[in-house]
Amino acid sequence: MDDLEKAILISFDESGSVDSGLKSQAVAFCQQIKESPSICSICIERLCFSKLVQVQFWCLQCLHDALRVRYSSMSLEEKSFIRKSVFSMACYETVDDKNSVRVLEGPAFIKNKLAQVVVSLIYFEYPSIWASVFVDFLSNLSKGPVVIDMFCRVLNAMDDELISMDYPRSSDEVAVAGCIKDAMRQQCIPQIVRVWYDIVSMYKVSVPDLCSTALDCIRRYVTWIDIGLIANDAFIQLLFELMLSNGLSDQVRGAAASCVLAVVSKRMDPKLKLNLLQSLQIRRVFGLVTAEDVDSDLVCKVASLLTGYATELLECSKRLNSEDGKSISLELLNEVLPSVFYVMQKCEVDATFSIVQFLSGYVGTMKNLSSLTEAQLLHVRQMLEIIHVQICFDPVYRNNLDMWDKVGREEEDRMVEFRKDLLVLLRSIGRVAPDVTQVFIRNSIAGAVASSVERNVEEVEAALSLFYALGESMSDETIRTGRGLLEELVPTLLSTRFPCHSNRLVALVYLDTITRYLKFVQENTQYIPLVLGAFLDERGIHHPNVNVSRRASYLFMRVVKLLKAKLVPFIETILQSLQDKVAQFTSMDSASEELSSSEDGSHIFEAIGLLIGMEEVSLEKQSEYLSALLTPLCRQVEVALLNAELQNGEESPTKIANIQQIIMAINALSKGFSERLVTASRPGIGAMFKQTLDVLLQILVVFPKMEPLRSKVMSFIHRMVDTLGTSVFPYLPKALEQLLAESEPKELLGFLILLNQLICKFKTAVGDIMDEVYPAIASRVFNILPRDPLPLGPGGNTEEIRELQELQRTFYTFLHVIATHDLSSVFLSPKSGVYLDLMMQLLLCASCGHKDILVRKACVQIFIRLIKDWSGKPYGEEKVPGFQNFVIETFATNCCLYSVLDKSFEFHDANTLVLFGEIVLAQKIMYEKFGNDFLVPYISNGFPTAHCPQDLVQQFCQKLQGNDIKALKLSYQTLIENLRVQQNGSLVFR
Repeated sequence: MDDLEKAILISFDESGSVDSGLKSQAVAFCQQIKESPSICSICIERLCFSKLVQVQFWCLQCLHDALRVRYSSMSLEEKSFIRKSVFSMACYETVDDKNSVRVLEGPAFIKNKLAQVVVSLIYFEYPSIWASVFVDFLSNLSKGPVVIDMFCRVLNAMDDELISMDYPRSSDEVAVAGCIKDAMRQQCIPQIVRVWYDIVSMYKVSVPDLCSTALDCIRRYVTWIDIGLIANDAFIQLLFELMLSNGLSDQVRGAAASCVLAVVSKRMDPKLKLNLLQSLQIRRVFGLVTAEDVDSDLVCKVASLLTGYATELLECSKRLNSEDGKSISLELLNEVLPSVFYVMQKCEVDATFSIVQFLSGYVGTMKNLSSLTEAQLLHVRQMLEIIHVQICFDPVYRNNLDMWDKVGREEEDRMVEFRKDLLVLLRSIGRVAPDVTQVFIRNSIAGAVASSVERNVEEVEAALSLFYALGESMSDETIRTGRGLLEELVPTLLSTRFPCHSNRLVALVYLDTITRYLKFVQENTQYIPLVLGAFLDERGIHHPNVNVSRRASYLFMRVVKLLKAKLVPFIETILQSLQDKVAQFTSMDSASEELSSSEDGSHIFEAIGLLIGMEEVSLEKQSEYLSALLTPLCRQVEVALLNAELQNGEESPTKIANIQQIIMAINALSKGFSERLVTASRPGIGAMFKQTLDVLLQILVVFPKMEPLRSKVMSFIHRMVDTLGTSVFPYLPKALEQLLAESEPKELLGFLILLNQLICKFKTAVGDIMDEVYPAIASRVFNILPRDPLPLGPGGNTEEIRELQELQRTFYTFLHVIATHDLSSVFLSPKSGVYLDLMMQLLLCASCGHKDILVRKACVQIFIRLIKDWSGKPYGEEKVPGFQNFVIETFATNCCLYSVLDKSFEFHDANTLVLFGEIVLAQKIMYEKFGNDFLVPYISNGFPTAHCPQDLVQQFCQKLQGNDIKALKLSYQTLIENLRVQQNGSLVFR
């Protein structure tokens, strides 16, 4: 053993016994030899006498690398030497007479590496230099299985390395592969196919591995050789004999099935494809999938063959235009479908085959049929069974899903995603065969109830999920009238007591499914008691699982919204059933941990509010119900506030959370009461809400710094504005004063939104209130917002910057709401006047260059409104000193001209075009209000700076003085675009 062999052995050592320094030296030495100009000779010499597999592998790898990297720089003699030496090794010969080592006696990975080296030579030399490589190989096959095996390895390596499009290829590699395939088709493919036939026939029993390797070659090469060489009586007969021979190994039989699948999948004209599929008589292998072990490799391969065959038939039925062709395709498809359905349910299907895609395609063939045949109806039932099996959860995850731990959540998420396409398929089937689908679901529910404990939960959940999904494809009218079997199915659903109802998944899908079919109950009110029972007992709101109880509360609120007046006779029963849930909110000791979500109680209170807030309920009863709810809740708040005052405003997190819950509950309860009812028809009810508002406003006094409580109170004020209407006015000064006490951006943002609601609802009626609060708001906002533009992009992604951006955007909206609701006088009050200049500069800056086009549009609209409000009659007296000069000299020039000339102003953007329309309108309004006092300085000051040609200016002036706003807009856009094309003035490139 010389130094190189030692170094190779050390570099390959994985035992850990070799010193790391020595190993590094060995790797460096091997690399040095590898870079030697004579490396190919060194490697071939070693391959002639070394029996060490590490050395053989290293040498073959070096040869492979050298050919790939240095082939073009090698001499003709070196190329010839490598070619002859490598081919001799591949044909089980020694390179010279002195050495007896044969590489083909080595293990499989050595032979595979040698095959790679041969393929590298083929890449560079076939067919131009080494045209006889395949013919030479064929003449050496008589040496027996060793050379035949090597020949097959070379063909398979050639597919992997050069031909197969399953791997990314460069354009050069694709071109070389094309040349090789063309040359092989002309020269040797028919001979190679004959050899394959002989190899398979001869070695199927004696050397099954060799037979399987040859069949794998056939599978790979079918895609690009003449199909007639394989798809003929002799070869197809041989392949089917192999599949059906019990005496042969599963490996050989499975490989034969893969070959037939390759034939079936070959791309060709649909008519020729149909003839081919018809000639196969595929029914011969139907029995294989049921007679063998479903997990065996053979069954998986045959399963892939059947699904592939069915897919091709379906494709033929779509692509063929003749009725005969379509008829034959569907006839053959109907023949194979039972086996395909069996495969889908029982076997491991090839990952490349989409069950849903195939079944959807098959269902598509039925869409335009007036009626389905018995065979098709049978297939529909089988498809439904497949969907049912596929969507069932694995019982292994039952506890995880019920407890909803991390594993359970992941499995539920996975199944939700997995089910999507299957349930779309179900709805498609429901449309082509509604009766069959409904019968199947009825039987599934009945079967699930009767199923064993081991499968009960999963079967029930799947059956209910099918019923729910089916409802998504039905119109409201279909559900309402109970067409088909719905008249039987919905009552069955409502009256069935599932043994596994305590399971979270079953309970959730049960309630969701009832909600889905509520329109039927709306029409058939005799089932209302059953619906109420499902939601109010331990199946719903009183379910032991808190997640189910929360969901049931929300869904029950939807039930009440839909059924409304039909529930009036049941109000007493409902309130009695919910008494314990309501009591959770009237007990200061209630555990807040389980009541952390708004669904926990607020939806129950919203449902109650919707029930008792109807005018169909008598005033006496309504007052009684509302008082019974509001009085203890308000009392609880008052006690909490009193305790907090005694403790100087300090309170435990649990008590704070409890107060939040109470506010949310009252807020939700009020949603059921309309403004008309509480202010006009039943003012006594309104008085109760006013008292409640008075109590809750005390929270702002006692807890002035408690942001969560302030937020909840503000939300309730929003609610009361909608509910109490103008009768809320007496409470607003106190409320707004307390809310304005805090100046954090987030708090101020909510406050501005509340004011926007007030202005939009009451308009000028809130003028006095706005006169009072606007100066304080302006002071806060201008102190908080920086004078410079807020940063955008990576630097503007902090929480603080995002809050400021949101506050700024909301403040612009606030100013817009004031201006557009006839309240612009608010800006001019004595206390507000000091902020007028700051406001104008802010609006000007935003209208000229804010990154949000919608903000710019709003600011331009504010200017338009202020010009209208503050300019009096045309050419009349100036109401606001300095305003006219500001809009003419500053706003008009900077916003209406310079900002539009800026290249960032994108005319092809829809929002920008709307903004442009507002800018044009602003100029029109200024001309109407100020006449030549606007036009002359605007034209003389702004346009020369932009180097605007006089003819364009004159055209614009004519349109501005006319009455056609569309023509004016078009004229101004043309003017701006012409200026940009001329690239005049630095303004365009600011």
